[in-house]
Amino acid sequence: MKKANYGRIVNVSSLLGSLTDMNDANSPFGRVMAPAYRMSKTALNALTTLFAKELQGTNILINSAHPGWLQTDMGSKAADLSVDEGAATPVWLATLPDGGPSGGFFHRRYRLAW
Repeated sequence: MKKANYGRIVNVSSLLGSLTDMNDANSPFGRVMAPAYRMSKTALNALTTLFAKELQGTNILINSAHPGWLQTDMGSKAADLSVDEGAATPVWLATLPDGGPSGGFFHRRYRLAW
């Protein structure tokens, strides 16, 4: 990517990795513990911000995406989003035009708080 001066990196994260959300008493996820999962997604988000800083000045964009609660084996049929709906933001990030955002955390094309 560096040789070509072009690339898009999309890390699939989770709102459960957001430190802001973890500290929000009104968050619907506030009681979810799952420390290994949450920590892995928090670390992935941190890596996204560090790589974005390293890649500044290039045409390589890196972002994290929260696909949402999806109707999969993990999410169950009770989930509120289809797989296609969950894929929309990662696909959007993977196809960003030159000059698009980098170092962000997104869900449904909206920036989330780290």
